[in-house]
Amino acid sequence: MTRLITAIPFLLFLGIRAAFAQQDDGVWVQIEAQPSLREAQERAQAYANTLPDVNGFRLNSGWYAIVIGPYLRSDAEQVLRVYRAERQIPSDSYIAFSSSLAQQFWPVGANILDRGVVTAPVQPDQNAEQPVAGLTPQPAEETRSQALQAERLLTAQERKDLQTALKAAGFYQSTIDGAFGQGTRRSMADWQRFQGYEATGVLTTLQRKALMDDFNAPLISAGMESYSDADAGITMDLPLALVGFDRHEAPFAHFSSSTDLGAQALLISQEGTRDTLRALYEVMQSLEIIPLDGPRELGKDRFTIEARGNGIVSYSQAALKDGQIKGFTLVWPEGDEARRERVLAAMKSSFAVTGGVLDARAGADAEQRVDLVSGLQIRKPRLSRSGFFADTSGTVLTVAEATDGCTRVTLEGNRELQVAWADTDLGIAVLRPSGSLAPINVAEFSTAQPRIKSEVAVAGYSYEGVLGAPTLTYGQIADIRGLNGEDGVNRLALTAQPGDAGGPVFDDAGHVVGMLLPTQAEGRTLPGSVSLAAGAETLNAVLGKAGATGQQAQEHAQVSPNELNRRAAGMTVLVQCWD
Repeated sequence: MTRLITAIPFLLFLGIRAAFAQQDDGVWVQIEAQPSLREAQERAQAYANTLPDVNGFRLNSGWYAIVIGPYLRSDAEQVLRVYRAERQIPSDSYIAFSSSLAQQFWPVGANILDRGVVTAPVQPDQNAEQPVAGLTPQPAEETRSQALQAERLLTAQERKDLQTALKAAGFYQSTIDGAFGQGTRRSMADWQRFQGYEATGVLTTLQRKALMDDFNAPLISAGMESYSDADAGITMDLPLALVGFDRHEAPFAHFSSSTDLGAQALLISQEGTRDTLRALYEVMQSLEIIPLDGPRELGKDRFTIEARGNGIVSYSQAALKDGQIKGFTLVWPEGDEARRERVLAAMKSSFAVTGGVLDARAGADAEQRVDLVSGLQIRKPRLSRSGFFADTSGTVLTVAEATDGCTRVTLEGNRELQVAWADTDLGIAVLRPSGSLAPINVAEFSTAQPRIKSEVAVAGYSYEGVLGAPTLTYGQIADIRGLNGEDGVNRLALTAQPGDAGGPVFDDAGHVVGMLLPTQAEGRTLPGSVSLAAGAETLNAVLGKAGATGQQAQEHAQVSPNELNRRAAGMTVLVQCWD
């Protein structure tokens, strides 16, 4: 009774949301696919007796898909979770998109995508009792004895495949060994009962076909086919209904998305050594298609990268053998996990190396940009700002905006930093590196108040890391107070870039007299020649709150521009905020 009561609001909610989704096609949950129209109509009827929003469409492969929807994407993912948990739909159901659906066959005569209807539909017998999943047993086409006799002809692999399919459907939890013991028989009976068959514990020929067809439906919908690339020297199964060959751009063969699903694939092929493999491993982790989260493993002769984030799931593998590096990458949208796992498993098991590697000059005439690697977008941080080492343990001072709302903060793009203290009112953050760090130079904080009109220089990554090293920008102290007369802030006559914020402000002795703040004050954008800096006394107070102590300046002799540049280069760092 409790399930019935809680299900009613959920179904009403789905009905209302589905009405909105239908206005722009929305997305669907594909629950089954059948090779014949009659079978598909019968199964659609069975599902329609227990579920709302059941529709049926012909697929480009010639099969007939049974779907529920349309829904908004977030609602479709909720439908998957709820209906799977209640075992009202198969566990390998997945998100499908309108682009993969053709003419409609269910409900009979409906045409909600305006793509036509399946001609001459086979009308079910209205006088016959319609099968309902899990309720009305269907007569078997073979007796139990005949089914057992046919079962004995199965190969060991076919028997394992049946257990795998039962496990994927949620009916079998034991070892995949091909031995049909009590556990397997019980799972077969449970599957038969759920499908509306007599629960004999022995699958008939047609039932085995139905089970395997359901199991293989995700691969069929993805259009898994063997693909051979003679130039790359790789043969494997690829989801060719969702991706298509685009181009060779060494060391990759690019397969771009051919539907609105957004899947992508790469074949990896190049000559190399272990050093080349390691370099490829590092480069790939800088790509936008390889998110930050997920396990990575680099061995002597191979690597794997599993990554998840920003709406995608990415898997890459590559191995070195006989001076050749071969592998592949699959990029898939989040929310379609069951189908992605099946597609990935098929790609892994079918991957085979043939002769030759991709010509290193392939794609040499392609577009060149500093933010592209072999035609792939380099992952960019949301924000890049400057910072500087405040003590010998590697503590970094920077602006608070460099850490605000970030899932990850890094030093020079790879070493992770943790926020030890942040004061949004002052606009200052103190960061600590993960692991030990030995800076080349650290700040020597001036103990004297800077003089108005005295010369200063700001070290910073003016162009947010594009130049690869900090630059010095020269100016003067315009005032030793802020725009509203506040202490602890210096006003500078200096033209800075956004990336300079967080950089150290040096006096002519090479001592740090402040840290450059962002160029906005109280919602106003300052003139280009006006900048603000937090004073050395303020910075030391913030360091103290973070449990760190800055080094105080001792000598006050003027240093040369070269010496100032040397100190700045060894002290100033690039702080990057990642989503």
